[in-house]
Amino acid sequence: MTIELHTWNTPNGRKISVALEEMGLPYSVHVVDITKNQQFAPDFLRISPNNKIPAIIDPEGPDGRPISVFESGAILIYLGAKSGKFWPTLPRERVSVLEWLMFQMGGFGPMPGQVHHFLQVENEQDRRYGLERYMKETRRLYGVMDRRLAEVAYFAGELSIADFAILGWAWRHERHQVSLEDYPNVKRWYEALMARPGVQRGFEVKLS
Repeated sequence: MTIELHTWNTPNGRKISVALEEMGLPYSVHVVDITKNQQFAPDFLRISPNNKIPAIIDPEGPDGRPISVFESGAILIYLGAKSGKFWPTLPRERVSVLEWLMFQMGGFGPMPGQVHHFLQVENEQDRRYGLERYMKETRRLYGVMDRRLAEVAYFAGELSIADFAILGWAWRHERHQVSLEDYPNVKRWYEALMARPGVQRGFEVKLS
């Protein structure tokens, strides 16, 4: 049966559309227009109590009954386990995937997201302070990624849900004013993923 993807055209939303396409799982898009505060609608809050996109409803959950999942990292783990793809079976290999997934959830998402916010702040003093702080941290994170990708093709060694999570935010590198030319290993990784047909379909599907 078809998974319902409730989302909007954001980095976190694109993580899931890319993963669904790469895993070959059938899904339908249910647009949640966050510019109109639809994320606060009671129906959406029932599946995403933190009023954040994305969220999914799987009519065929682990016990054959419908299940909803919110938080993009949790959704990626769920989909990886369901499909058996991009989610290692060996516990030792899963550790690296979880490390880099948490790296994205805790840092490479919140930090560039703050850059996006402060770029729109009108007060010059507030904007200058915020951009200095969060651009510095965002670029530090790109440095961490670049060093990791100097050693491996993908963040956990093999292509995994961690790559899809990080890609969602690297996709907006121009918006948070980062040139991939400064991070050649990230650039190589980014271009390799963006050339994949499944990834391309995941970015082409209409989410807004």
